[in-house]
Amino acid sequence: MTLTDIADDSAELLPIATGARTRAALRTLIRPDRGRAILGLGVLVGATAVGLLVQPLLGRIVDIVADGRPADALTLPVVLLLVVAVVQGVTTTLGLTQVARLGETVLARLREQFIERALQLPADRLERAGAGDLTARVTGDVARVAEAVRSALPEMARSVLAIVLTLGAMALLDVRFLLAALLAVPVQALTARWYVTRAVTVYADQRVANGAQQQQLLETIGGAVTVRGHRLEEQHTEKSAARSRRAVELTMRSVHLVLGFYARLHIAEYIGLAAVLVTGFFLVRDGSVSIGTATAAALYFHSLFGPVNAALVLLDDAQSAAAGLARLVGVTDLQESTDLKASAVRLPQQRNGSTSEAAVTVDAVSHAYGPGRTVLHEVSLTLRAGEHVALVGTSGAGKSTLARLVAGVQQPTGGTVSVAEGKTAPSVTAPSVVLVTQEVHVFTGTLAEDLRLARPAATDADLRTALATVHALEWAEALPEGLATVVGEGGHRLDPARAQQLALARLVLADPPVAVLDEATAEAGSAGARTLERSAEAALAGRTALVVAHRLTQAVAADRIVVLEAGRVVESGTHDELRTADGPYATLWHAWSGSRAAPHL
Repeated sequence: MTLTDIADDSAELLPIATGARTRAALRTLIRPDRGRAILGLGVLVGATAVGLLVQPLLGRIVDIVADGRPADALTLPVVLLLVVAVVQGVTTTLGLTQVARLGETVLARLREQFIERALQLPADRLERAGAGDLTARVTGDVARVAEAVRSALPEMARSVLAIVLTLGAMALLDVRFLLAALLAVPVQALTARWYVTRAVTVYADQRVANGAQQQQLLETIGGAVTVRGHRLEEQHTEKSAARSRRAVELTMRSVHLVLGFYARLHIAEYIGLAAVLVTGFFLVRDGSVSIGTATAAALYFHSLFGPVNAALVLLDDAQSAAAGLARLVGVTDLQESTDLKASAVRLPQQRNGSTSEAAVTVDAVSHAYGPGRTVLHEVSLTLRAGEHVALVGTSGAGKSTLARLVAGVQQPTGGTVSVAEGKTAPSVTAPSVVLVTQEVHVFTGTLAEDLRLARPAATDADLRTALATVHALEWAEALPEGLATVVGEGGHRLDPARAQQLALARLVLADPPVAVLDEATAEAGSAGARTLERSAEAALAGRTALVVAHRLTQAVAADRIVVLEAGRVVESGTHDELRTADGPYATLWHAWSGSRAAPHL
């Protein structure tokens, strides 16, 4: 079964980086901390070298005993063993500390980079991939890499150093001991190759299967009401079970792979140790080496069991971590390619310094969510500075898509969107355009912290001014601890209308020249609709605004109304002009207003 077979046929999974690209990304992550890497490696080399004195000292003790020397002759070797133990313990601790700090720093950099790039991905791309794929990367893959960094990286560094230096020490005793020990290498090398060639595919498939499993669980739990309403429990249960079975199957394959790996390693250990012991027997018999030297050689090889097995076993963690890292780097590369595409398609995007009255220019913009799924067809639209334009149309007309393109959340597949230089923003990092949708998230933290997401340097007075602007200061100060009240998950619950006012207050604090509202008042019930519309009007005062109108009262208040049908602009004008034109807008207005008269302007 291929990766495509594992995932949902309708999902377009986020890409996975190649091995070469993953290694290059890893080098880039480590480069800023090369000094710490060199220091940690140097200290570990010293610690391992000191530890290699244990075997010769034990061999010396064997020779003293074999020669029948006095007991006081053992004093010096024993004292030296204690010194070696202390020095090795201290230096090993220092070296592993440096390596651990390096790993944690690189891991933090990786997390920050991944989150930053993931947040910048086009919304339609994430929708095509599904929430499960991204969730699996943010949780499972990051956890795998973190585990490898915290345990596998230090252990691998120490094991490799121990192997290299121990083999060198055996050669110093007698090169024939080294040659005997190397008889185990072919079996170990073949074991490693056997394992790696199978593990790459197994772990990559396992990561994708876990992502598909999470996606199915998210869809089933998130849509539980609909599932029960249509009596689809059995079908969704079977889908979840099928994906769980696939995940379990791949897990069991990895377990059998590891068991076979260990069995082959034991064979290599037996071959190597037997060869060293036989070599020592003949060399002692010929008088080429002493019993103590042969003992030291055997102890050297025996001491290799731990490092060699650890290094080879860590291939398991390395393969799993490498598969997770490739999936994380794949998201980074996707964003980089998206940036290149955006720069080619939307050259005038951001602030173009235009001196014309146009604040936003949409020029022949088309957008498709995939082959045969075009939602906008060469739409052209100009928003003059300070103008409020309402987007109106039936569901599926392309209103939200156009709003996202103007806000820069998504990139058009054709045409350009330009945003002219507006008024000076509160900071050089403030956005030119801010989008507020009906899907508002209240972040966990105090109300003040939630508001300061829009302007971190805002004072309490600034926060109160923003809340007052959107008519939310009264209820905000009435909260148990005022602006210091914890809101969001586990905190004080805000109803949809108040959450929307909070989003509009953030818009006021960000103070962008252009604002886009995508049905930003849709969550309010009938009773709070007018209050929320007043909040939106106040937040948009003095700005250029594009408003996807959920209620046509918003369209009435706009300077101009643009009607979309099937992804095309079919009408544009004021409320009175379009109502009397007896076109699509008039039809929508009559259907919406019924017997009610239009509000008096």
